[in-house]
Amino acid sequence: MANTFAKGWKYLMASLDKKIDDNADPKVQIQQAAAAAKQQHADIASHAASVIGTRSQLEMKLNRLLADKNNLEDQARTSLRAADAATEAGETARAAEQMAAAEVLSTRLVAVENQIEETTALHGRAVEAAEQAEAQVRESEARLREQLDQIEKLRAQVDQTAMRETVNDAADPMDGIGDPDSAVPTLDAVRAKIERRYAEALGSQELLETSVAERMTEIRDTGLDMKAAARLEQIRAEMRKPEITDGSGD
Repeated sequence: MANTFAKGWKYLMASLDKKIDDNADPKVQIQQAAAAAKQQHADIASHAASVIGTRSQLEMKLNRLLADKNNLEDQARTSLRAADAATEAGETARAAEQMAAAEVLSTRLVAVENQIEETTALHGRAVEAAEQAEAQVRESEARLREQLDQIEKLRAQVDQTAMRETVNDAADPMDGIGDPDSAVPTLDAVRAKIERRYAEALGSQELLETSVAERMTEIRDTGLDMKAAARLEQIRAEMRKPEITDGSGD
């Protein structure tokens, strides 16, 4: 049951998101996309600034440690010279004091040198990270310029689309104006009707002429048959007459 409810809820939210996207103002969405692109670049630049700041901080610390090292070395050398001089002068107490000071300076020097080694390693990694961060900032700047160019093109397309929609909306009321009245026959319909009746009349006339010609031919043929029959009877009658003989009495 819970799984079914979860699926239904996800479907409802997806459907709602789609409806919101379909009805959203393109200019508002473009503005949101531009703000998101700028914010992304700002985040990358901020992170890069932090990385570069860490590198700079380590550089300052390393320089300070190097200065401390040089100072401690100088102080240690001075204490050793003083201890040696006191020993030569037979000032045992002073020699021991200067030697103790030199040992303290030496201990501090070792600690500083250890810090220098650690800081140098950290600084090396910070330099690499800073170089990568600077490269990411350059890439982000190029990508942002490209995105802003695309956004400007989209804005122009939105304006053109809005203009076309306005023109189309203005043209919609003209639809139907000038269309012929369905209750009144068009010239094409009248012409087709006349041509159809004319063709039917021609066909009837042609049939009538054909019928008359056939009738005349039939009458003519009948007359010829009657004449032929009469002529044939005439010949038969002539054949029944006695033959005419000459005066010799044969």
